[in-house]
Amino acid sequence: MKLSDRDYLRTLENSIRFGKPCLLENVGIDMDPALEPVLLRQTYRQSGSTVIKLGDAIIPYHDDFRFYITTKLPNPHYSPEISVKVTLVNFTLSPRQAILFSKNKIYEDFFISSGLEDQMLARVVAEERPDLEEMKNTLIISNATMRNELKALEDTILEKLSTSENPVDDIELIVALEASKAKSTEIKIKMQAAEQTEKDIDITRAEYVPVAVNTQILFFCVSDLA
Repeated sequence: MKLSDRDYLRTLENSIRFGKPCLLENVGIDMDPALEPVLLRQTYRQSGSTVIKLGDAIIPYHDDFRFYITTKLPNPHYSPEISVKVTLVNFTLSPRQAILFSKNKIYEDFFISSGLEDQMLARVVAEERPDLEEMKNTLIISNATMRNELKALEDTILEKLSTSENPVDDIELIVALEASKAKSTEIKIKMQAAEQTEKDIDITRAEYVPVAVNTQILFFCVSDLA
């Protein structure tokens, strides 16, 4: 909905009443005062139910209700009064660059990157070498899973040690520790192999970086034409 809609408050009321997400689009710097109770979540209990006052009406407030507001302003400056009532999220792409550090020599020529450039690189590689991009994504998931397994093993070991009355003579604990140690070693070996494979993939992906850089430059040139 938009603030210019004749019945936008009715739409908002139904969303609050039935617990639906609501999107208010294209707002400016100033907000409609009628939204104040919603932004401040001024709910209260009445006859055993949670309610909120919207305009002149008191309506039931559903906990699943979510309120999203967007603006097309390129660089909006909202007052502190508005900022404290909402969570501001900036989705605007910018050419701000972040330095990526790596021990691998291949990155010395390509150590400056940005979010958009990374996205474009993924798109280009997915088009030119889909096998490579799929392998990289699989490795990322695999590495994350193995790190979680390692963390779980460490937590299990600490829990057993803390609950055992006599760790030296606890046969069950010793067997569990040996099994955990073997599993931990196995996971670390797999992680080292996966990290090396990921480095090899990144070396090949780096060949497509100039295309991603050109795409990023083109995007911001077109964006700045306005």
